[in-house]
Amino acid sequence: MNETRRDRDAEGRARNARPRDGLGRPLPYGAPGVERQPEGVVRAPAETLAEAQRLLDAGMPFHAHEVFEDAWKSGPEDERELWRGLAQLAVGLTHSARGNTAGGALLLRRGAGALAPFAGSGPYGIEVAGLSDWAQELAARVESGPTVDAAAEAPRLRV
Repeated sequence: MNETRRDRDAEGRARNARPRDGLGRPLPYGAPGVERQPEGVVRAPAETLAEAQRLLDAGMPFHAHEVFEDAWKSGPEDERELWRGLAQLAVGLTHSARGNTAGGALLLRRGAGALAPFAGSGPYGIEVAGLSDWAQELAARVESGPTVDAAAEAPRLRV
């Protein structure tokens, strides 16, 4: 009988234990990788933004996406699109840095669109208009083919 074993976390949920690089790509077992973000962490909005900015500045937008995803899943209903839009910007930057220019551009534009309803309010000091402009400009650039450096392209989330 051929038994397949799956990696599991402490709670028994399936979770790939392969190390990952800063862009979230799996590495061979035993290779040094980037520490993963814990899942399901409930943070205050200011903590979410600070942690995501730290990860973006370090060239780890995939990991910033996971931080935004936690806020999206745990935040108030009326803010879910805000956090989802920010997560899409981060994963759009991830795809752009991985060389997936079509997917990167699509997600950058989708994230900018999700943020549009928040442009007037700028919740939590988020520079919504600036982020939307950044995403649209980066999407246009990556469509022409060049892979981008995630750290060099990291946006400023707050004013």
